[in-house]
Amino acid sequence: MYDSLRSRAEERVDRKIKFYRNLKAYIIVNAILVIINGLFSPSFWWVMFPIFFWGIGVISDFLKAYVFIDNFDSEDYRERKILEEMEKLRN
Repeated sequence: MYDSLRSRAEERVDRKIKFYRNLKAYIIVNAILVIINGLFSPSFWWVMFPIFFWGIGVISDFLKAYVFIDNFDSEDYRERKILEEMEKLRN
């Protein structure tokens, strides 16, 4: 039981770390791109494309880390749901 709980906790922490690393890189790189875009081609804001598309990835990492907490593909998730259903059937 402890190993299962620990592995789930490790997965959650890893997803949160991945989100924060991606967010940090997103902010730094896109800030630099905004400066470059403003200095060299202010008439066309091409920087909006990487901001938008990379932003989709950042949002995806956020959702995985904080909203969709359970990994639906994991064997542990399946086992917990089976136990929940068995408990419902007993009542």
